Amino acid sequence: MRRADRLFRIVRVLRGGRLQTARMLAEKLEVSERTIYRDVRDLQISGMPIEGEAGVGYTLRRDMDLPPLMFTRDELTALVLGARMVQAWGGAASVASVDQALQRIEAVLPADLRERLDSILMYAPGHRMVQPLKERLDLLHDACVGRRAVAFCYAKEDGQSSEREVRPLALYFWGGAWTLAAWCELRNDFRVFRIDRMQEVDVLGREFVQKKGQRLEDFVKQAGKPPYVSESAAAVGIG
Repeated sequence: MRRADRLFRIVRVLRGGRLQTARMLAEKLEVSERTIYRDVRDLQISGMPIEGEAGVGYTLRRDMDLPPLMFTRDELTALVLGARMVQAWGGAASVASVDQALQRIEAVLPADLRERLDSILMYAPGHRMVQPLKERLDLLHDACVGRRAVAFCYAKEDGQSSEREVRPLALYFWGGAWTLAAWCELRNDFRVFRIDRMQEVDVLGREFVQKKGQRLEDFVKQAGKPPYVSESAAAVGIG
């Protein structure tokens, strides 16, 4: 039995409302009590409202019980494809979160939809997104959200390098590379930087205040496209 199927069955049994001991669950699922303890702990960590403890028994809190998730086949395909793209090209924190989200979705899907997961043959290989880049993506995203200035060394495509200090605005994915849109203090203008060409990235302690003409909406207006439309990053200046 797949682990996802086992988690789903644990939740389904606990939905019955009766207190279930680890031994009772282990007998129903034909696994060890140790496996049940581990699975229940993982379900609790993921947010499933399971009450109880080892040696006493477990039950699902009825006031927070969720009905089975119902998706169309196309919706499920879109969700799984999106999750696989995050797994391949997302930051380290996003990858961990999407793995947990998929487990939670699998655990409460009806059987016919869970079987559908294995037949989705759309993948997003991410061998170019190595772990250091995933961690850098998280770091830069936190800087964008927290409005923290960032300093780094940047190597342009022609081999020239320079030290930059920027006000990070947003991150964009161009179907193969992540870029940081920022207000560059050196150029006194908007610039877009490929994160795989950044080195010695340092998020500075100071928080910057967004000024008119230097905000994300100003960058988008200058680029001439809404932020969700892919186009050549060269249109707004690389580095």
